[in-house]
Amino acid sequence: MSLQRIVRVSLEHPTSAVCVVGVETLVDIYGSVPEGTEMFEVYGTPGVDVYISPSMERGRERADTRRWHFDTGLEIIVVMNSPSNDLNDSHVQISYHSSHEPLPLAYAVLYLTCVDIALDCDLNCEGRQDRSYVDKRQWVWGPRGYGAVLLVNCDRDDVTCYDQDNCDRHVNCLQDLEDMSVMVLRTQGPAALFDDHKLILHTSSYDAKWARVFHACGPEDSCEAYRHVLGQDKVSYEVPRFHGDEERFFVEGLSFPDARFTGLVSFHVTLLDDSNEDFSESPIFTDTVVFRVAPWIMTPSTLPPLEVYVCQVRNNTCFVDAVAELARKAGCKLTVCPQKENRNDRWIQDEMELGYVQAPHKTFPVVFDSPRNGELQDFPYKRILGPDFGYVTREPQDSSVSGLDSFGNLEVSPPVVADGKEYPLGRILIGGNLPGSSGRRVTQVVRDFLYAQRVQPPVELFVDWLAVGHVDEFLSFVPAPDGKGFRMLLASPSACFKLFQEKQKWGHGRALLFKGVVGDKPVHTVSINQVLSNVNLISYNKFVQSCIDWNREVLKRELGLTERDIVDIPQLFKTERKKAVAFFPDLVNMLVLGKHLGIPKPFGPIINGQCCLEEKVRSLLEPLGLHCTFIDDFTPYHMLHGEVHCGTNVRRQPFSFKWWNMVP
Repeated sequence: MSLQRIVRVSLEHPTSAVCVVGVETLVDIYGSVPEGTEMFEVYGTPGVDVYISPSMERGRERADTRRWHFDTGLEIIVVMNSPSNDLNDSHVQISYHSSHEPLPLAYAVLYLTCVDIALDCDLNCEGRQDRSYVDKRQWVWGPRGYGAVLLVNCDRDDVTCYDQDNCDRHVNCLQDLEDMSVMVLRTQGPAALFDDHKLILHTSSYDAKWARVFHACGPEDSCEAYRHVLGQDKVSYEVPRFHGDEERFFVEGLSFPDARFTGLVSFHVTLLDDSNEDFSESPIFTDTVVFRVAPWIMTPSTLPPLEVYVCQVRNNTCFVDAVAELARKAGCKLTVCPQKENRNDRWIQDEMELGYVQAPHKTFPVVFDSPRNGELQDFPYKRILGPDFGYVTREPQDSSVSGLDSFGNLEVSPPVVADGKEYPLGRILIGGNLPGSSGRRVTQVVRDFLYAQRVQPPVELFVDWLAVGHVDEFLSFVPAPDGKGFRMLLASPSACFKLFQEKQKWGHGRALLFKGVVGDKPVHTVSINQVLSNVNLISYNKFVQSCIDWNREVLKRELGLTERDIVDIPQLFKTERKKAVAFFPDLVNMLVLGKHLGIPKPFGPIINGQCCLEEKVRSLLEPLGLHCTFIDDFTPYHMLHGEVHCGTNVRRQPFSFKWWNMVP
C-alpha cells in the first residue's frame, strides 16, 4: 500500500527519491518557485508516467500534453511501472515559465530509483474469474472470495518430541514445514539501493500472539536453516538479502479462533530510507498480507467413516468384538484403547471429538480433547496426537466442568438450509438448560471456542432434564438416499407407547422386556401390560416427550427440517434423582458407519420369535438402505447410563466442501 509519499524538489540542487513500482509519488514543486512564475512544464524520461491532477472534479491528465498554469491546487503525480537497473537512472524535469520571458526561469530535476517490493502468499482465489487484482489487506469469504489460510500447527511431526509443533520456536523436522503457509518477499531493483535502505518484516504485538514466522536463511533441506523471526515476543525483523530477489518465510498458526481472537493475522513489510544520517529512518512503502487461521471443523455421522475407536475394559470383550465386526463390514480401521491406558474408563465418545483443519495445501485431522478429564484423559494427547494428527483442548480456570462438558453432548448436523441461510458444513449441537433457567450448561471456554470457529454455528438444545445430559441420548443422524440426504432420529416415548399398545391389542401384553439379559446382576423382566399400567412411568414419559418436543421444534427451525426429515424411534425413560435415564437400551445412541448401524440391543418384548422393538427400528431404517446390527451393551454400558455411541468414537472423511467458500 502507498504511504502517500511526498517528495519536494529544489532549485538549488537535484533531488533524489525512491519509488515503488505501480505506487504513486506526489511531487511538491511549490516549496522553491522562481519569482514571476506563471506556468510550468513537466517531462519524464521513458518509463516514467507523470500526471497532473487539476482538481477532484476533473480527475487527472498526462503532464506532457501542454504547459500548465501555476496553481497551488495542482498535484503532480509520478508513477513508474518497472524497476530501475541502476540508482537514479530515471528522472522528472520541471521547467518554470513566465509570459514575459522567452526562456524558462529555472529548472528542477528529480532523480528516481524504482524498486518492486511485494509480500506474497497463496491468496486462494481459485473461484475468482478476475484474479488480476485482489486486496491482500482484506480477507473475503465466499466462492468469489480470497485470502490466505493459516493452519494451527497443532500436530507432532517429530515423534521424538513430546510437545506439539506449535509449542516451540524450532523446526524439528522438514515434514513440519508442510503444515505451514509460505510467504514470499520479492524485491527487484538496484542492489546498491539496500546499502542505505532497509526492509523490515513486522506485525503487531497482538497478532504476534497467534502466529509464528520462520525465515529460510540457508539450504531449505536443513532444519537448522529455519530461523524464528516473528511471533510471540518478536514483532519486527530486518530482512537480510540471503537469496537476492526472493526470501521465503514459513508461517504457522499458534492458536485457533477464540473469544479473544478473530482468526485474522496481518504481516507487513516496510521499506525504510536510512540514507540521511541527520534524520531518523523514514518509511517509503508498506505491503501487507492477511491470513485467516483455519477453523476446527466437526464431521457429522453421515460422512464416510475412516477409523473407529473403542476401549477394552474388564467386562466388554463381546462388545468390542461386535464393534470390530461392524467396522470390518464398513471397511474401517479399528483402534482399541487397552485397559492399561483407559484404566477402565470406557466412555471414549465423552473424552474427545474428532474433527479436522484444512488449507488449500494441506488437510489433517485434529482431536478436540474434552475437559471432563476422566481416566482416559491422557489418551488423546499420548496416543492420537502425532504426525499429521493435531490436538486441541480447552480447560476452564475454575472447577466449572459438569457432565455436559463431555463430548457425547457435542454433535453436528449434516449440511442444512434454514430460513434461506445455507450451512454447508452443518451446525454444531450442544446441550444446556432452558433459556433463562439456572441449570447445567457447557463450560464457557468450550462454548467460546465452538462459536468462534464460525463455520458451524452452534444450536443450543435443552438437555438438563437428562441425568447424564447429552444430546446423543435423544437424537442422531443417519444417511438417506433421498430428501436432504439424511434423517434425524429422535427418541420417542409416544412412539413406544403406541407400539406397545398395538402389541397389547393383538394379545401380546404378557410379552417380556429384558428377557435374555446376561450380566453380573440379575435384571427383572417386565411385561408390556406392566409398562402400560405403570401410571408413574407413563406420566414421567409424557414429561420426557414434552422436553424432546421442545427440542424438536428448535431443531426444525434452526436446521430447516420438516416432519419428513425426522424419524421417531420408540424409546422409554425412567427417573433417577429427578432426571431421566433410558428405561431400556437407548436405541438412538447408535454407531453410524456409512450404511451400517450399530444399535444398542433393546431386549424388548419377543413376539413371534422377534424383538418387537428391533423389528420396528428395522422397518423404519432399512427402507433407507441401512443395515441394522443390534449390539448387546446392556451390562458394560447401559447399566452405567451409556450406550454404543457413548462407548465408541469415529474419525470420518472431511467435507468435500471447502470452508472458505461459505459465507458465515
